[in-house]
Parts: sequence; C-alpha cells; structure tokens
Amino acid sequence: MNHHNEMDYFPVFVKLTDQDCLVIGAGEIAARKIDLLARAGAKITVIANQISHHVSSLETSCRLTILQKAFDPADVRGFRLVISATDNKETNFAVAKAAEEQNILVNVVDSPALCSFIFPAIIDRSPIVAAVSSGGAAPVLARLLRAKIETIIPPAYGQLAHLAESYRDDVKKHIKEPAQRRIFWENIFQGSVAELVFAGNEKDAEQKLQQTLAEQKNTVTQGEVYLIGAGPGAPDLLTFRALRLMQQADVIVYDHLVSPEIIDMARRDSEKIYVGKERHKHTLPQECINTLLADLAKAGKRVVRLKGGDPFIFGRGGEEIETLMQQGINFQVVPGITAASGCASYAGIPLTHRDHAQSCTFVTGHLKDNSINLNWTQLAAPNQTLVIYMGLFGLEKICQSLIEHGSPKDLPIALIQQGTTVNQRVITGTLETLPTTIASLDIKPPTLIIIGTVVTLHDKLKWFNGSDED
Repeated sequence: MNHHNEMDYFPVFVKLTDQDCLVIGAGEIAARKIDLLARAGAKITVIANQISHHVSSLETSCRLTILQKAFDPADVRGFRLVISATDNKETNFAVAKAAEEQNILVNVVDSPALCSFIFPAIIDRSPIVAAVSSGGAAPVLARLLRAKIETIIPPAYGQLAHLAESYRDDVKKHIKEPAQRRIFWENIFQGSVAELVFAGNEKDAEQKLQQTLAEQKNTVTQGEVYLIGAGPGAPDLLTFRALRLMQQADVIVYDHLVSPEIIDMARRDSEKIYVGKERHKHTLPQECINTLLADLAKAGKRVVRLKGGDPFIFGRGGEEIETLMQQGINFQVVPGITAASGCASYAGIPLTHRDHAQSCTFVTGHLKDNSINLNWTQLAAPNQTLVIYMGLFGLEKICQSLIEHGSPKDLPIALIQQGTTVNQRVITGTLETLPTTIASLDIKPPTLIIIGTVVTLHDKLKWFNGSDED
C-alpha cells in the first residue's frame, strides 16, 4: 500500500519538438498516441506489420516515417521515447525490454508494469498544460478529474498566458523586486486584465496591462498578515478565502493543531515556521509569536498565521492583532470552523436542540495551578450544552465539579478525538463513568468535550465513520 506522501510516478513535462519518437503498432490506439506526439511537434517513426487506414491518413499531416515490418530490438536505437501500441504480448514485452536496455523512456499501452513512463489525462490550454494521472490505478477516475478541471480552466487561459509571456521582459525591467513582480502578476491574473481576456477582448486587456504597468511604482512591498482559521482538521473545511490567501503567502506561521494536509495546500515555495503551542511544549511564547508576525510583515512579507479552528475562539487571535494594530501593520482575519461546530457536526451531536438545550456555552478546561476556575453553578444548570476546549487533562476535575454543583451523575458526556478527520473517535458516557473509561484508552489530542443531553442523539444521528467506541 502506497503511503500518501510517496509518488508512484514523478510528473515531468518533456520537450519533444523535433525529437525522434518511435511508435510500434499502427491500429486505432497507435493513431491516438501519434496524434498526441504530433501535437508536441515530435518526429515520429511508425513500425508495424499492418498499417491501418487511420494511421496512413496521418502520414502527411503528422510527418510520419512508416516502416511496414516486424519489430526488431535494434529498432529502438537513437530514439528519445518509444511507445508500443500493439495487441501482441510478446512484441510489447520485447519493445519494453529493448528500450529498457538502452535507457529509453518507454510506454506500453495498457501494461503499467512494462512502462517507464505513462500518459496522463491532458488538459491543453497551451502554453498552460495540466495533466492528471492515477499512476495506472484508476484511469477512469483520472479522466473524470480531467473533465472537472476542463470546466474550471476556460480555453482563454491560453491567451492570458501568451499575453503575459509577451510582457514578461517589460515587467522585469520595470519592477526590479521579485516579490513585488509576483504580486503584480497575481493582480493581473485575478483582476480586470484577465476578465477582459476571458470576455474575448484582448486589445483592451493589453491596454489595461500597459496602463497598470505604467502606474506601478517601484516602492517597497507592503507586508501584511492574514490571521486564518484552519478549521478543526479536515482540509476541505477550509474557506475559499483561506485557501486563496495561503496560496499567495510568502510565510506560513502555524502550530500543532494545523494538520500536515492543510499545510500542504499552502504555496509550495513559502517559508513554513512552526511555533508549537503543544501542551507543556510551548515552542514560542505568545509574545514572541506576536512580535514575529509584526517583524515578518515589516520586512515586506505576506504572512499567513494559521490557527486550528477559529482565530477568535480560544485562539488568542485578538492578542496577535493588537500588536499588529499598535505597529500599523495591515491585516485581515479569516474565520474558520471552530472545533465545537466542526466536531459536533461530524459526531452527529447537535449543540442546540428544542427538546434538549436552549443555549450552548464554550469554555476552556485549561488547568491553571491544577485547578479550573469556572462558574460551576452556572455551568451545572439544566437545559444547556457545555462545550469544553482543551479539557482532556482536567476531565476528572470537570466532571467532579459539575456533580458537586448539582449536575446529575448520569448526565451524558462525549469526548471527541481528532474530530472531522479519519482518526475521529467519539467516546460517550456519563459524568460519573467517562473519566474511568478514557483512563484505559490511548487518546490522541486534539480533543473536545461535549456535555448535555444532546449527546444521547449521537447514536441516532452519527453519519461520519471514524472509529466509534461507546
């Protein structure tokens, strides 16, 4: 089983203009491959015993050299790339072996085991080309994904790329600073110039680009900070806005509540800075994080501060932007799905419900000097849902204090581990039983605790399959 971080095939784009390529076979499948190679400008030789009508019709348009003969291993010599498209197993095997011995890239149609390269599903918006591959595991899925991508990349993207290409040197001359150049192009590709191209109005688009470039001053890039809620764990619960800003950031500052899958969605060449914040392991104290964000922005960087859940719900986001405000640094706050809302939804536990809870309270169960100072009388009142963040280590104290202040011992409680992710576990019990239950289990933070009669709905409403243990 391949782990998600290992690639079966490394994607590369090969320049085939005027390169010698060999196709063995001359049926319908061979014709399709010939057409692809011809579109990339290759010089193509075809070897086959029988030449189909389709392939002979391509002779002139695709500049083919056709040799009607049986394949001989010596035929592969001198070629950049070889494709075997015959339905003869022996021939296919011989072609693969001969190419392998000569270190020539080879593709045997429908036999991934014999291939040193494979054809992806191609989205052609030249010069923009995208390719999707399943490494031979699920070709139909790759094709469906291609169709999906086709719909979100209009053909006009090709024109937009050509327009950008013709102004690359001018922009380079005019805007010296690479970071500023990148921002200029981002604005061009996401603004009115792109819209004009998509509307088929290339003349106006070009004028608009020239005008934008003329107005562009070589000023120092203004840094800014984006305080982003990364949500409770599942990468597809990020907002569109969060993803867009993560894609254009120079630096990503993140802590342990942000999953590697989410970090993966940030701009590939951004600098990633881990600032910890694990229990007992505060890699950087909060004051240092506040200063770090301000310093990076002052150096002209666009900084994403990624926080699990929502920045303003037990995320200390307010403290971070206070420092930015004092220093006059531009910032934006992007809300995220907070753990209470995400984990409750994925555990099938409504936080409010007509028959169970008319209000919901979020509190933090962080132990300070071994005690949790909360308004227990208020929290023990009936008809409400209580959500406790960071309460795993104080769970016994929490349950004990609620019982002491009048909560029934059999009040339902759920502990949700790594909610919304594939490792989600929901462990339910009562104020009396749960601390004992979880003592024997290996619980992995982050966790969230929900207390109240709404927890009884979990069995009926659960829809997401983590590994449930009641």
